[in-house]
Amino acid sequence: MVDKVYPMTLEGKEKLENELEELKTVKRKEIVERIKIARGFGDLSENSEYESAKDEQAFVEGRITTIETMIRFAQIIDNNGVDKDEVSIGKSITFIEMPDGEEETYTIVGSAEADPFSGKISNESPIAKSLIGKKLGEMATVSTPGGDMEVKIVKVS
Repeated sequence: MVDKVYPMTLEGKEKLENELEELKTVKRKEIVERIKIARGFGDLSENSEYESAKDEQAFVEGRITTIETMIRFAQIIDNNGVDKDEVSIGKSITFIEMPDGEEETYTIVGSAEADPFSGKISNESPIAKSLIGKKLGEMATVSTPGGDMEVKIVKVS
């Protein structure tokens, strides 16, 4: 069985490693302490504090497993050999929506480090799929829920 590969930048991998360390060394201990305190409140079947701590523990353990898998199967993006004007993972792209000219800038990253609110979009997103492989000055058609959108690439860095 071939596991999924998680393309990411070196910065993204380091961020995941830091989060993993925080979860293992700090969060786990905090939750164990919360569980210990909640057990002291008596009957566990009606103890919302205990249930809440156990739920958080399950979430944290799940997140740890997810991060460990992403790190284990990380593929660090290497843009050596990629034309500097070509859109690829790890690069920032500025494009203009046609015909109204709204300019938008995104950095294309692997799905593991995507954060649309900070301008980092997944290489699996419709926008990134439409742009990857295109070059500075080229047009691309991006499929969106509201219909297709034509964009012109004005900057690749």
